[in-house]
Amino acid sequence: MKKAWEWDHELIETTLPRILTEEEQHWQDKFEFGDQEWAHRKLLWDIRVPGSGARERIMAAAIASTELMGYDVTEAEALLPLGIKAMEEKNIPEVFRITSRILRALNTASKVEGHPYWNYSVYDTAEKYFRAVEFPAYDAPALKAEDFYQKIHAGWTAQICAAALGTAIEGYSTDNLRKVFGEIWGYVRKPNTYNDDITFELAFLEAFLKKGHAVDSADIADEWISLVPSGWSAEEIALKNLKYGTYPPESGMITNPYREWIGAQMRGAICGMVAPGDPREAARLAYMDGVVSHVNNGVLGEIFNAVITSLSFVERDIRVICQMGMEMIPKDSEYYSVLRYAWEACKTCEEWERAWRLCEEKYKRYNWIHAYPNAAAEVVAMYFSRNDFDTCMHISAMCGQDVDCNAAQIATPFGIIWGLDAISPKWTEPIGDELSTYMRRYEKTSVSCVSRRTVEAVKKAGRYIVKE
Repeated sequence: MKKAWEWDHELIETTLPRILTEEEQHWQDKFEFGDQEWAHRKLLWDIRVPGSGARERIMAAAIASTELMGYDVTEAEALLPLGIKAMEEKNIPEVFRITSRILRALNTASKVEGHPYWNYSVYDTAEKYFRAVEFPAYDAPALKAEDFYQKIHAGWTAQICAAALGTAIEGYSTDNLRKVFGEIWGYVRKPNTYNDDITFELAFLEAFLKKGHAVDSADIADEWISLVPSGWSAEEIALKNLKYGTYPPESGMITNPYREWIGAQMRGAICGMVAPGDPREAARLAYMDGVVSHVNNGVLGEIFNAVITSLSFVERDIRVICQMGMEMIPKDSEYYSVLRYAWEACKTCEEWERAWRLCEEKYKRYNWIHAYPNAAAEVVAMYFSRNDFDTCMHISAMCGQDVDCNAAQIATPFGIIWGLDAISPKWTEPIGDELSTYMRRYEKTSVSCVSRRTVEAVKKAGRYIVKE
């Protein structure tokens, strides 16, 4: 086999010199001078979210998130107004400098002893997680291929419609949504399927198609690298780490202040779809997927959505499924405390908004893309949905926050349980079967195609009985 040095040395031996024309004597087609990197830096300081136009300053949110994870952010916080001023003055060199200084300060921030975050257990390994929880045991469902396809297709359809609803309104508060739209019971504009959420579920699906239940975090990471051009917050940082050879779990940890945001939580449903009626396996797959870009509570968020989706193949009441999903989250984790707070708020309130207002106030220090306020919104919507899709979508929409992620994940069980008949044509007809993404090889596909591939993956993996 040819050695690496031989491949390298071959170039100098085989390439003849020539005189370049003036047009050829530039570097722009060989290196990108700043534009791409500057565009990325601007995203950290002030952006309008593509789907909804919400404003976001995730550099400030990075500092806040690090503080909420129990670290001293004094140095980073002092630099924040300097970065904002540099952006306002369009002082590009200063923005680059301040951004890196802030990230360095966050990377080296010292732990704050006695901070509430450290009162909870940290679930940094799958083994620790599985020692802390118990799972209900179900007989393997006898899945006929066509019936299973119908469930999966309805699950994907519900998820994609819900995401389209949420993409137009994410990043806003309940009060401001109501001021502009009143009570939201349907799409607020012509819907489309273009968002970043489904991208990472499809990457997992590709890995699972190849490896089945033997899939591991590195396999999933490989699909990210090959198929996903870019991400946002935690996923973007993980992608950069992966591209330079840093694989899970380190890819989700290094220089990643967004590691407990919603990016893993938003992709749990696919893990439940390929583990029907087997919440333990759904949780295991979700853990492996989650650590590509997240840690601890961020990963537990993906597990929660994975197990409620898995349970929807064997249970039929959304409130029961929500409660059972909570019980599969370790009770000494901070993520469980969020779910429990929202659940208790629902129990003490007669209607969804009173319960949500308690959660909104409780978690107001968390960015709207953080896992916590969105986990609370999921609980409120499921608790008060009365097993009605329209009601669940209404509550999800009106809670605000990261609506597309929340609505999409909890919509999936509705489709699986009750099928397409439970989803009004007002949701499905504007979407049709077309599915557009920014993912390589999936730029133009269809809901039915993704559904067939999901069924194919489960059949090929061979663990669950899928009869013809």
